[in-house]
Amino acid sequence: MSDVSGRIEELKRLIRECDYHYHVLDESLIPDVEYDQLYRELRNLEEAYPDLATADSPTARIGGVVAEGFTKVTHSQPMLSLGNVFSRQEIEAFVERIETAVEGSVSYVCELKIDGLAIALHYQSGELQWGATRGDGYTGEEITSNLRTIRAIPLQLRAPETIEVRGEAYLPHASFTRINHERMEAGEPLFANPRNAAAGSLRQLDPGLTAKRGLAFFAYAWVTPSERVATQAEALTQMAELGFPVNPKWKLCHTVEEIEQYIEWAYGVREQLPYDIDGVVIKVNEFAMQSKLGFTAKSPRFAVAYKFAAEQGEARVLDIELSVGRTGAVTPTAMIEPVSLAGTTVSRATLHNEDIIRDKDIRIGDLVVVQKAGDIIPEIVRVVIEARPEGTVPFAMPTHCPVCSERLMREEGEVALRCVNPGCPAKRVEAIIHFASRGAMNIEGLGEMVAESLYQSGLVQDIPDLYELTQAQLLLLERMGEKSADNLVRAIAASKAQPLERLLFGLGIRLVGEKAATTVATHVGDIDGLLTATVEELQSIPEIGPKMAQSIVDYFATPAARERIARLREQGLRMTALRPKAVASQGEQGPLAGKSFVVTGTLSTLSRADAEQQIVQAGGKVTGSVSARTDYLVAGEKAGSKLTKAQKILADNPDSPLRILSEEAFVALLAESATSD
Repeated sequence: MSDVSGRIEELKRLIRECDYHYHVLDESLIPDVEYDQLYRELRNLEEAYPDLATADSPTARIGGVVAEGFTKVTHSQPMLSLGNVFSRQEIEAFVERIETAVEGSVSYVCELKIDGLAIALHYQSGELQWGATRGDGYTGEEITSNLRTIRAIPLQLRAPETIEVRGEAYLPHASFTRINHERMEAGEPLFANPRNAAAGSLRQLDPGLTAKRGLAFFAYAWVTPSERVATQAEALTQMAELGFPVNPKWKLCHTVEEIEQYIEWAYGVREQLPYDIDGVVIKVNEFAMQSKLGFTAKSPRFAVAYKFAAEQGEARVLDIELSVGRTGAVTPTAMIEPVSLAGTTVSRATLHNEDIIRDKDIRIGDLVVVQKAGDIIPEIVRVVIEARPEGTVPFAMPTHCPVCSERLMREEGEVALRCVNPGCPAKRVEAIIHFASRGAMNIEGLGEMVAESLYQSGLVQDIPDLYELTQAQLLLLERMGEKSADNLVRAIAASKAQPLERLLFGLGIRLVGEKAATTVATHVGDIDGLLTATVEELQSIPEIGPKMAQSIVDYFATPAARERIARLREQGLRMTALRPKAVASQGEQGPLAGKSFVVTGTLSTLSRADAEQQIVQAGGKVTGSVSARTDYLVAGEKAGSKLTKAQKILADNPDSPLRILSEEAFVALLAESATSD
């Protein structure tokens, strides 16, 4: 029993260390597959010995019971909103008030204002006890079970501190895009922006639903008094050392000019950030001065938020176009007069679905206010009613498919209208484009225009037709030269080696994204397992819910899908997963076993995904960051900071086992490994 207990504690320590490096230091200690193995071992041990399971275990993040409602929590100190400033004059007035009140010079900490949801976290002896929303500033809702699902929030600190920390829970752009794509495929209403999605995610009564959203977190406030933390700058440093993710893009400033320079920098980089910001927070650095300045009834006197004005423009709606996706969903898009927003020219704005058009009463000919939702997606904010031309009429979605003229259907509980005609040309073309995409079969040279030409010419009506194409047939297409045709035939042939997870994603099964395809393929192992899988069997796979499981079973139950798979099998496509669960559980094997690789820069002969796939097939490990434990850095063209870091490691330690490989040397190593295998 003592051996089991010791192993559980060791696994918890290893997983916490990996989480700390990933979420705080932005580096991966081990590949995802190894992390998953550690996690599964811990979960299995805790299930076998439930008395040894503790609340601070990484496995406790997901699986809380569905709540009937949220209880109230009274904050130890008010969580008040910040006062806003919008100009240089208002910043100068804020600084002048501060320095007059404290009678001396003051330093300030400027931080990016993350557009999310403020939360409070309380730790007792280093262990997370509870977490709550801001609420009205004095009383919030206790949402501990939901916050535990956010992997960036430590369940146990790196030191036994009793502390309250506050920060921002937010939704990264990648998670927001994924969620809205999934909701669109399911016919559900789309979230307007990442902040709304984050707020809705944290208020789910089922923690399992929150866990699927992919929320993140930044800590920004140390609430509990401490003798060793006297300033905001020290607090940010100490919180990071305790294991909290802290946004590193803060700056200590001493003058109005430095504050303004930071604001100008933040405004310039906000479009490149992987999360939304809506301004800059300016805080007095010294806690003693913060205490002296105190609070008003609504906000602290020692801090303000400089808010970026939402960049908007006016444009005339020229038309509303309809597109049909690979699942048949009909999506309206407003074609507008070109308008410059956030540094880009916008001529299209998403309308999402019929409900949004009706609620905002958007009509062709209207003058509308346009902005980028979260500075990413152009959207129509409102109609300028007073400028509406005479004779405009409300827009109505069609009753029949704009491409094949078949009647459109709306399933119960869905928002989207769908074309259910399996022979719809738009669905066929979109299916070919998706199948050839980088995340699926990665057929280079088969883009939108080529897919359209192949379909219109009659050469490709379904996916298997791709593998019967000849160079002579391709040369009949407009603007297809001999070299391009030869390259495309070679790329199609090379895609036959793609593993089952790529094929499964490429088939375009509704609700099955890239990650889910990998999860299912890894557990099932081969195509025969998919063809015979039941809903119950698929639901037993972690992260696969009932709707997705049913969608997979329904797809493979159709005669068309089974015929498609049979043809692809005959044409020699790989029908097994890259690393089936049974193989993965046996540990790393192969000529590159025990060797860790980092791939950076652009490779000319193969994609980065293909390079990493070949490394894994040879038994090697792929990580995201360079460290002293890295064996090989594969450096393509325009290799950046990772190459610099590797060169520094070698300069500091000439005896390091790390080797920097050019693309040519890497290909030679793979060839040598294949021979030795």
